[in-house]
Parts: sequence; structure tokens; C-alpha cells
Amino acid sequence: MPPDQLARVVALVALLALVAYAVFGGADFGGGVWDLLATGSRAQAQRVAIAAAMGPVWEANHVWLIFLIVILFTAFPSAFAVLSVALFWPFHLVLAGVVLRGAAFVFSVHGHVVGRTPISWGAGFGAASVVTPLVLGASLGAVSTGGIRVVNGTVDRASEWAWLSPLPLVIGALALAVCAYLAAVYLIIETEGPLRDDFRRRAFVTWFVAGVLSLSALALTRLVAPYLWQGLTGGPAALFVGIGIVLAPASVVSLVVGRYYLARVAAVAQVVLLLTGWALALSPYLVYPDITLIAAAAPSPTLAFVLLTVPVGLALVIPSLWFLYHVFKGRNPSAPLPPAAAEGRSEAGLR
Repeated sequence: MPPDQLARVVALVALLALVAYAVFGGADFGGGVWDLLATGSRAQAQRVAIAAAMGPVWEANHVWLIFLIVILFTAFPSAFAVLSVALFWPFHLVLAGVVLRGAAFVFSVHGHVVGRTPISWGAGFGAASVVTPLVLGASLGAVSTGGIRVVNGTVDRASEWAWLSPLPLVIGALALAVCAYLAAVYLIIETEGPLRDDFRRRAFVTWFVAGVLSLSALALTRLVAPYLWQGLTGGPAALFVGIGIVLAPASVVSLVVGRYYLARVAAVAQVVLLLTGWALALSPYLVYPDITLIAAAAPSPTLAFVLLTVPVGLALVIPSLWFLYHVFKGRNPSAPLPPAAAEGRSEAGLR
């Protein structure tokens, strides 16, 4: 296989890892957002439902982020070096957020009663769930909009703050809203009665917020990122983006008519299509405008080795994840609920 084609295939694998993390890990971040914003007489029951939906499989979803990072520094080392310098602070914020969020979730869920552990753990879990996708989205925006520059092989010092520019911050807020929407749609299916109505209302509100942020991001892209704008509105990327935009009302209409599984499929498909459209619009760059995919690629033997090992890794990871979900997400209806969950359902009026 020619070196250019090898690089593109490896980049496609990296994109699939990014999509998987957005669909699975993003919903987990969204669950933390709703845990932080749980209010009213059913706040306790909402937190119990979130904990039941996320644990104990939520930490496994980070495997896709690790997969993406390994591919990046193995197959595209020069791009990884540039990003490690330019996004030093946001990457460390993400790392701190993932660690803090995991610790806070474990201490909160395994406390005496879910949702009634000291407020510091719940607040830490929620705050980290907000900050992490926000920073990840802003980093993605910095990579895409020309804020990261490389001069004579060295990252320009001003690039370190590119993620704090208006467009990357709007993209970060959009990423956060998408995570919250995914979580709300997932939780609608995993709850019933008043709790389902709570998350359904949250899904409607988040859908509207995400729509406003999407329009704002598009407007700013046209003004300050003409290359990305041209990619999104022309060529093959436009088809993916256009279908993704059409799926947005389809998802919310499905919620209105009570077709919740269809709403989830539409929401997931929208994320997949929009990320694919973004990647096509950014092509041939990995970091616009100075790092192209081909220039950043490792030697052909390294790329070939990555492609040979990916099927082996997936053959181990995917069945393991399936078994994990099958065991922990498929509770025996005849089995008694854990005390905390039983209390949460009782408080929610579901018994």
C-alpha cells in the first residue's frame, strides 16, 4: 500500500476512535452535567438513575480516548509533538478532569446512599464533567481554525492560548451541549414515569441550546475560519454536515412523539456525521494550516504495523466491552434493587 494511502487509513481509524469516544464517553460527561444540575423533589432519584446508567461501565469508555492518543503519537508523531506544546494547559486540564471525575464518581456512588455523600464529591464530579468536554471541544476548535502555528519547526508562543479564542470556546460549549443532550436521550430510555419526564424536558432544553450554539459556531466559522467554512459547505464534507443538520429536528421530533429509541439513533448518527464532516473539511490537514496529514505521518513500516495491530486490539477490546455491558447493564428483573436504587425509585414514585 502506498505511504499516502497508509496514512489516510490510519487517520480513518483515529477518526473512528474519536467518534466512539464522543458517542460513549460524551454521554458519560453529560450524565455528570445532569448530576450537577439535579434539582427539585426528585433530585436524589435523578442522581440514582444517572449512577445506575453510568456505573460500573462508564470508566471503560475512556479506552477510546487512550486508543486515539496512542495512534496519534505512534502514527503522527510530529503532529502529536505540536499539539503537546500548543495545547499543554488544556490537555492537563482534561487529564485532571478525567482523574477528578473518576475519583468523585466512585466516592459518591459507593457512599452510604447515592447522591447523599458530602457535597464536595458531587460538586467535583459535576464540575469535572462540565470542564472536560468544554476544554476538549475548545482544543478541537483550536486545531481546526488556524490558531496553532508552527514557525521554523517551533510552535509559536501565541498558539498556547489559541483554545481561548471565541470560536474554539463556542465549539467547546457546543461539545458540552451535545454531551448533555446525548446523556438526556440515553437516560430517557433507562428511566420511566416522572424521571423519564424530567430527562425528556432536559433533552428539549439542551437541543435548543445546542442549536443556538451550532448557528453561532457556523457564523463565527464563516468570519474567522474561511478554510474550514469552505470545507464544511463544499465538497464531500457538505453532504455529511447536511445530513447531520437534517437529523437534528428528526431527533427532537422523535422525542415529541415518544419514539425514544429512534431519537437515540438519530442523536448518535448526528454526532457521527458531523465529526466525519469536520474531518473531511479539515483535510488534508491534521493541524491547520501548518501540519498536513501526509507530512506528519510516521514511516511506512510504522503505519503498517499500526494497521496490523489494530484488528488484534479490537478483537480483544470489543468482545470485552460487549461482555461488560451485557453483565452490568442487563439486570435480572427478579433481582432486588440495591438499597440506594430502591430508595431512589421510591422517592421518584416509581414503585
